[in-house]
Amino acid sequence: PAANNAPANNSNANTAKPTAAAPTVDALMAMEKAANEAWIKGDTKHFEGMLDEKFVSFEGGQRMTKAEMIKMLGSFKCDVKDGWKLEEPQMAKINDDTYAMTYKTTMDGTCTMDGKSMKMPSPTRATSVWIRNGDKWNGVFHAETPVIDPKAPAPAAPPAKEEPKKDEAKKEEPKKDDKAAANSNSNAAPAAPAKPTPSASTEALVKAHTAGWEAFKAKDAKYFEANLASGFAFVDPIGGYHATKAEAIKGWTETMKCEGITKVSVTDGFSTAISPTVELLTLKGTADGKCDGQPNGPLFQTAFYVKEGDAWKLAFMFEAPPMPGA
Repeated sequence: PAANNAPANNSNANTAKPTAAAPTVDALMAMEKAANEAWIKGDTKHFEGMLDEKFVSFEGGQRMTKAEMIKMLGSFKCDVKDGWKLEEPQMAKINDDTYAMTYKTTMDGTCTMDGKSMKMPSPTRATSVWIRNGDKWNGVFHAETPVIDPKAPAPAAPPAKEEPKKDEAKKEEPKKDDKAAANSNSNAAPAAPAKPTPSASTEALVKAHTAGWEAFKAKDAKYFEANLASGFAFVDPIGGYHATKAEAIKGWTETMKCEGITKVSVTDGFSTAISPTVELLTLKGTADGKCDGQPNGPLFQTAFYVKEGDAWKLAFMFEAPPMPGA
């Protein structure tokens, strides 16, 4: 019938939600610059809109959520001289909706928190991971690590804390009545937000990541060929950036001269599902022995895994050493 020739889908023609265009290096670096300016000014509102609800920061073994990061940013003040720089941008695709932006920061300044002033490390290698949310891009991860000259001596550890003397009187424990009185006021403040829980894939990803450390110990290039995503890139513990899968494999299995590695381990694994096919795993990896003449030890790693079929493949990784004395 002629009446059926009318376009039936016009009512749905404009219902599709706008989608953010694929990012460019310039576009992501503009957002990085805006974030750094907001950080210097202590503008927490900027981060409330910029950070994804699943945001994770992982530095020095400390994992922070969006709320914890914003609270920390609002608790200190920074004085940064003009002329700070964001240089050497490198963009890595994790999947169509997730990109890592890595760059070198150079800043001269200090930050004050709890009355204590500390000089900012510079230069550092920073990585932010951005995820597509409809018509915009939001930050889902950020971390920085100092750029270290491998030939320079390791920084000295701070002096160890003095242990209390044996004859010192121990502080008296509060009495039960005192504890009860303190607890009677426990409802005066709002309850703390619930802590995040690891994703259901955490155990499988820790197992996969442990196998990667075993492959590093064995210099098993075939394992990495099969289990790294084609666009794999990573930041190493001294702030170096490795842009290709081939470069990473050659470094781990040929260039890096290691000896005496008899055991490796992965602990403190905690994964967050960024999307159905991308997981953000934070962990501490450890090896004994030496590499390039330096003793091995713990490394804090953030690993982005992408699901390809039924397999999880490592697509991007950020590594950082413990802080001196930690």
